Formats: sequence, C-alpha cells, structure tokens
Amino acid sequence: MAALPQDFINKMRCLLGEQELEAFISSYNESKNSGLRANTIRIEQKAFEDLSIMNEFQLETIPWTTDGYYYNDEKRPGVSPYYYAGLYYIQEPSAMFPVSVLNSQPGERILDMCAAPGGKTVQIAATMENSGVIVTNDINPKRVKALVKNIELCGIKNAIVTNDTPENLGKAFEGFFDRILVDAPCSGEGMFRKDPDAIKAWGAYKCDACAQLQADILTYADKMLKPGGTLVYSTCTFSPEEDEIIIASFLNKYGNYFIDEIEHKHGIAEGVPEWADGNTTLKGTARLWPHRLKGEGHFVARLKKASLTEDNNCNENNISQSQYKPSILSPSEENKSILNDFIRDNLSIELNGELVEIRNKLYLLPEGYGYLANIKAVKYGWYLGDIINNRFEPSQSFIMGLSKREIKRVIDFTINDYEVIKYLKGETLNIECEKGLYAICVDGYTIGFAKSTGANLKNMYPKGWRKMN
Repeated sequence: MAALPQDFINKMRCLLGEQELEAFISSYNESKNSGLRANTIRIEQKAFEDLSIMNEFQLETIPWTTDGYYYNDEKRPGVSPYYYAGLYYIQEPSAMFPVSVLNSQPGERILDMCAAPGGKTVQIAATMENSGVIVTNDINPKRVKALVKNIELCGIKNAIVTNDTPENLGKAFEGFFDRILVDAPCSGEGMFRKDPDAIKAWGAYKCDACAQLQADILTYADKMLKPGGTLVYSTCTFSPEEDEIIIASFLNKYGNYFIDEIEHKHGIAEGVPEWADGNTTLKGTARLWPHRLKGEGHFVARLKKASLTEDNNCNENNISQSQYKPSILSPSEENKSILNDFIRDNLSIELNGELVEIRNKLYLLPEGYGYLANIKAVKYGWYLGDIINNRFEPSQSFIMGLSKREIKRVIDFTINDYEVIKYLKGETLNIECEKGLYAICVDGYTIGFAKSTGANLKNMYPKGWRKMN
C-alpha cells in the first residue's frame, strides 16, 4: 500500500487522539477484508450455503448483514461460473451496511441516488423480492453501463435505471419514494486500504467541495422522499465535514426530520456529536472504523421524515398517481404477437405486467413505476429483448430473470464440466440435440441462451459478458 499522506495522519490524530491513532494506522498494514453477498433473487440462502463454494472460498459470516460473507482473499470468486450465474455479488463488507440500515421492503418505491457500479442496488433489490420499483441513478454515463450490467447479471426485474442529475430527478419524482439511499460522492478516506489509488487522489477531492455536493444532493433527496419516508446517507470517508456536520446542517435546515438511531454492535461505533454542533442525537449515526471491525471506513445516518398531519389539511396517501405515468409507448399488436409466439414456443410461464417498447426494445415495467417523460432513462424494468426483422431476439437480461423450471428446453452442466467454461468464453458447443432455443445452466441456474442446429449449440452469450480467463 502507498504511504498515507502526512496531512491525513495529522487530521486523524486530531480526531482520534494519539493512542487510538496508533491502532488506526496499524490497521493499514493488515490485509483488506474481502466480501461477497448471496444474491437471494437467484438462489435461496440455504441453497447457497449448500454449494461447494462455501468450502472453496472459506466463507465466514459478516455480522451486520443476513446474506454477506467474508472470503479468503487468495481466492478468486469472480472467475467461478457461479459468479456468471449471478448467485453472488462481490462487495466490500462495510459497504453492505448502509442497505442493511435502509431496511427496504417488498412492494416499496426505492431510490438509489448515486448507484454505480450497483452493489447497493442489487442488495436493495434482493430485499424487495422483485416487487415494487427501485429507481437507480448515476450521473456518469460510463459508470451507468456497469450499473446496468450488474442489475441484469443479478436477475433484477423491477429496476428503472436513470442517468440524470439530482435536480432533474427531483422535478420528476416529487414525494414519490418510500426510502432513499444517498451513498454520496466523497473524499474516499475510508477506502485507502482497499484502493491505493484513493490515496493518490486524496488531495484532489477536497472535503469542503465534496460537502457542498453532498448538501445539494440531500436537498433533492428531501424533495423526492414522501412524508413518513426513510433517508439513509452514507459515505466512505472519515471527515466530519462530510459526515456529522453534513447531517447536523441538514437537520437544522429541515425541521421535519429526526435521526432514527442505528444499533451499535459488532464493533460499529456511534457518531460523534462533538465534531458537529454538539447535537446528542448524532450519536444515533454510525461509524465503521477499520481498526475496530473487519471492514473499511464508513459513516451512515438514517433519517426519518415526519408524516403529514391533519393540521396540514392533506394526507400523505393523497399524492396523485396519474402524474407518474411514463411517456413511453406500448408495442404494436404485431410485435406483441411476435413476443407471445416466442413465449409459447420456449417458456412455460406467462408474463404479467405492462409491456412497453423503446426503439424496438421490449421491457416489462415494474409495478409502481415513475414518470419518465423528462428523465434520461437507460433501462425501463425487465429488458426482454429486441424486435429485429419481425422476429424476437431474447436478451441476456431476460434469461437471467428466468429460472430453469420456466424454460422448456434446458441443458444443465455441473460446476466442474468444462463445457460451462467453453460456453462462457463464447465457444460453440459440440452437443447434438433437438433443434430449438435452449437455456444453458450450471447446477440448475441459468447463465444464457444457445440455439441448437441439431449438430451443435450456437452460442448466444453476449460478447461483453464473456469470460476472458
């Protein structure tokens, strides 16, 4: 690891004191903690724990999540076919904590405001069980591509992905969301051990500039959160200017919020009121220190927005739903028929929900979707596939949202079968079988489509997804 900046060490000395600083600095000489989460959209947790991967990667439970595990850093879970089947998501252990605090529920409307590359989005989606709607946004068009891929890899059907500014989101989704996660851009001090490049970039990301950006984002988050809703704010920095001080300022600005205290256990520490305005409720926020637990540095605050009262002469359930109809078109009857023919021939299920067509791409909108007329959206729920020359071409997103039992023709390999690796590398499989479309599976979990010519299987695994090693 690169040497810690002296200015950073001096800053932490002021915050922690000389005695605790020694333990803090010593933690940077230890190996980073690596983690992964079982993706319960694709696999039940008990089934996950029964997989050989538990022993192969020497998994150990992460105490502040229900589905997270530490793994041996010498192992490489990212190259396993189980990873390509979307059975787990690789994620830093402390980064799993904010979503645990958010406590999202099935059927709700959730916003992940600064979402790429998607680790927290897929964690939220798992708790929602593919019901309700999660709007997941990132302002960076390059990063949003990774966000879309991770959503599709994990079989998420109820996500609308946007690539827009907080200001535009605020105009479109006023009072819409039950819960909002703001995992804010920050100076990144908590990631120094995990990412040495963060040390090199530290001087360029001044905490005062980050704090202004964070305050602006929270302004729009307030606009979009419905009365009685929950707002979780998190950073991966130690700077009070971006943590306790930001929250104290927000509470002072908006008198209709209060801190919903986070439980402090498993080494998770209280927030420090003395670093802000002395408001003792700031103790209800949480700090994750790398020398006190097995994870990197994080700050998390959970805020509740007051419900509307009868004195306001309105009711929080009276928010008009008509304003949230999307400005997108239903497919033609011909294209619906083409899709229905595909489903009849290849699947053993019916698709329920509102079908829409965007530039020849067919999507199934999630229930409770939002208004999209003036929003730059890049994914409108479950992307099924494209209408090309009067035929339907299924997407990778479609197969990852399907289970083995929902597909009529299946070829199921075991984890140790080299044909799985060949498939993931995009190679043709020399397997004779009846002509038609097949789902390729590993130990019962779908990884992609293939078309049989009778003599072999033509690989349909997307080029951008293929295994390179």
